[in-house]
Amino acid sequence: MFTNAEIGIDLGTANILVYSKSKGVVLNEPSVVAIDSATKNVLAVGSEAKRMVGKTPKNVIPVRPLREGVIADYDITAQMLKEMLKKVSKDIGLSMRKPNVVICTPSGSTSVERRAIHNAVKSYGAKHVHLIEEPVAAAIGADLPVSEPVANVILDVGGGTSEVAIISFGGVVSCRSIRNGGDTMDEEIIQHVRRHYNILIGEKTAEEIKMEIGYALIDHEEETMEVRGRDMVSGLPKTITLTSTEVQTAIRESLENILETVKTTLEDCPPELSGDIVDNGVVITGGGALIKGMQEWLSNEIYVPVHLAPNPLESVAIGTGRSLKMIQKLQKAAK
Repeated sequence: MFTNAEIGIDLGTANILVYSKSKGVVLNEPSVVAIDSATKNVLAVGSEAKRMVGKTPKNVIPVRPLREGVIADYDITAQMLKEMLKKVSKDIGLSMRKPNVVICTPSGSTSVERRAIHNAVKSYGAKHVHLIEEPVAAAIGADLPVSEPVANVILDVGGGTSEVAIISFGGVVSCRSIRNGGDTMDEEIIQHVRRHYNILIGEKTAEEIKMEIGYALIDHEEETMEVRGRDMVSGLPKTITLTSTEVQTAIRESLENILETVKTTLEDCPPELSGDIVDNGVVITGGGALIKGMQEWLSNEIYVPVHLAPNPLESVAIGTGRSLKMIQKLQKAAK
């Protein structure tokens, strides 16, 4: 009865997911906090705070305390974690005992950034905090045989970062991380609409456009979507029609950067493992993996099979939770 609770946390730029060994993913909410600018009190977290983005009075500021995969505002992140863990504590029995926590960090994060993540979780009252590299967690969550001596290639396209890793025998053989992901694509869509139509749209609208009519760089039947924003000339609300081809052009640079990262990582692969990659291919996970045509486009560009993880949005959280069983082995491989 009094064994320590064990949880895995995917502290993502776009979403925070909490995984419990007994119940699976118990929380999946946006990494957004609404704070009162006068008192600095947290008014809302997660979905409730995300609904407020772009719609709040001056004294309420929706903040995303994680940028590009790392903590941009330590105090707000710690408060957000506390609120999120409070939400799930009854479900997974944290109120009685201190949990063992495994939390993932981007492979390109510095020791200072890792310490900030460690301390933010520790401040909630965790008994032990283990850090695991995000691509390893994603690979475990995507059901890849990471502990076997075969090459497992994972591409995790998240909100703030995109990471490519070749994992073999529980450790990372070759890895690349770029601070370019779903958020960058949203920003490119905002800039495109602003440049070509003189219309200002918000982050939430840009994300909806990307999910609705965003395509990887493949030929497709053109789709359209009505978009509402503010006319920068008259200052009045205006509706325009965007096409999927335009969105494709807007996010081209981000997609090409991700492809370049995949190619560079594969070039670093030891020859013995290259044969495995030809057979097993690359597994893509993260929210960016759900962009239409992503699999087909990558497969055409790198000439190896590309598979979609069984649950792209939750792979990292599931892998973080599952890694509790093999954490000692993984940490030895990482040294």
